Amino acid sequence: MASLEQSRHLVTEIPGPASLELNKRRTAAVSQSVAVTLPVFVARAGGGILEDVDGNRLIDLGSGIAVTTIGNSSPAVVEAVRAQVAEFTHACFMVTPYEGYVAVAEELNRITPGAGEKRSVLFNSGAEAVENAIKVARAHTRKPAVVAFNHAYHGRTNMAMALTAKSMPYKSGFGPFAPEIYRAPMSYPYRDGLLNKDLATDGDKAAERAIAVMDKQVGAKNLAAVIIEPIQGEGGFIVPAEGFLRALLRWCRENDVVFIADEVQTGFARTGAMFACEHEDLEPDVIVTAKGIADGLPLSAITGRAEIMDASHAGGLGGTFGGNPVACAAALATIATIESDGLIERAQEIERLITAPLLRAQAGDDRIGDVRGRGAMIAVELVKSGSSDPDPELTMNLATAAHAAGVVVLTCGMFGNIIRLLPPLTISDELLMEGVEVLTGLLAEL
Repeated sequence: MASLEQSRHLVTEIPGPASLELNKRRTAAVSQSVAVTLPVFVARAGGGILEDVDGNRLIDLGSGIAVTTIGNSSPAVVEAVRAQVAEFTHACFMVTPYEGYVAVAEELNRITPGAGEKRSVLFNSGAEAVENAIKVARAHTRKPAVVAFNHAYHGRTNMAMALTAKSMPYKSGFGPFAPEIYRAPMSYPYRDGLLNKDLATDGDKAAERAIAVMDKQVGAKNLAAVIIEPIQGEGGFIVPAEGFLRALLRWCRENDVVFIADEVQTGFARTGAMFACEHEDLEPDVIVTAKGIADGLPLSAITGRAEIMDASHAGGLGGTFGGNPVACAAALATIATIESDGLIERAQEIERLITAPLLRAQAGDDRIGDVRGRGAMIAVELVKSGSSDPDPELTMNLATAAHAAGVVVLTCGMFGNIIRLLPPLTISDELLMEGVEVLTGLLAEL
């Protein structure tokens, strides 16, 4: 959005008076169950800036939780959406199909890892796609059980909650959950290394630990699928040790278990590859995508090997709004923009720009336990000085201070002690570095 000045500018306190008035309306009208990280109400957004109703311009290091990867209201997406809205807004693909859905499926089959014949199905949200990935795995294998991992996050529907590891705020009070869900230990190099250095660096050894749990607690003959985020998102941007994912995939192939890669947060150039699986040359059986797929419009997908995706009966998959034509138009424009504008390489450059100052800060501050991630998906794990104990209080104080200074950052992790940075790939170097400098400066002051 060329008309939106790309600079941080505060004209009121955060939140300002107009946002505070709108927040009163929110409190009266919206369920209190919907939490808000930063109660500023957005009026416009573009590039690396969110502008609120008070005229404050905030640096966006969150991208709506990894959604507006190519920038809010990207011109190509706006043009594609306007053209589609003028033609038709809905037809239901299951009743009278349309080309946009087919074109998105063709693009996903083309760009997702794996050279074999593939099929795709479109849905609305990441959780909905996760649910359907489990359905196709069970239909294909005729087995019931599913394994997810420690620290995992897969969504808020019943099945997705069962797969998710963290109780508060995602699961507490919402049970009982879907049955036949089991959990295996994740490769978490920073935390593993505190106990066993070999486990932190040897992905095969970490995989042996997980496979032993799966063998003993479930058994391959009962196991339909293993679902894993190649880099965990809400769990803390955990990048598993090299070889961990490959070893899991190898075991799945040997035991007729469907390997599902949940790339809802990591997909579409976010990690410096089109998909995070590509960093380890993985070809998952099924890949789940959402978030960055359509630059802010609700769309999700599962893409996988044809024999798996075709395993269920006709009519077994679908949904009224799945693959909405307007969202499909946005997705086609998003994928084209990523490829034409070199945004995969841009994510790699953002990684270098972010990590350098964070590593410098870590060298002089033992409260920064770990700096990790890939591409424009970088995390800082904060611990109590002189120990490796998580420090959620410091993390919340830092995020709150950053928000007050006009920098939007998010927190995550099982212990609530991780700052996560998810800037849009279209952010300028100047804005990006200013946001990181504000963050490191505030940490030094706290």
